[in-house]
Amino acid sequence: MTYLMVTGRTVTQGVTVENKTSVDYAEETSTCFMHEFDMLELGLDDRNAILVTGPCGEVVMRAVASVEVEMGTVFVPYGPYANHIIDADTHSTGMPDFKSHEVEIEPTDKEPKTVHKLMEDLGGLAYDR
Repeated sequence: MTYLMVTGRTVTQGVTVENKTSVDYAEETSTCFMHEFDMLELGLDDRNAILVTGPCGEVVMRAVASVEVEMGTVFVPYGPYANHIIDADTHSTGMPDFKSHEVEIEPTDKEPKTVHKLMEDLGGLAYDR
């Protein structure tokens, strides 16, 4: 089904942003907040895996019900999972469009990738600190 994806900051994302390789950061930024009726329509329970397909790719995330999200809209915290499916074009502003992307969402049996694996998929090299 098609949804309007909006991205932004959450308290947890902001607290964990200093350690982008942490489990807490990956867990928060790989969460897709959805209206509970949209989840019901897709047959999803909280924390079920979903495949989110955007303008530039696809990524597996976890669906979480939120009363703060309107039906037909999903909210994803800023981070590597949102970046993986958003067009990098900045229209000469230096900032990509984070607020209004149509995405397709469907249930999946796949698990979300780690932040390291997402970066490797884009050509980056993982390293240990």
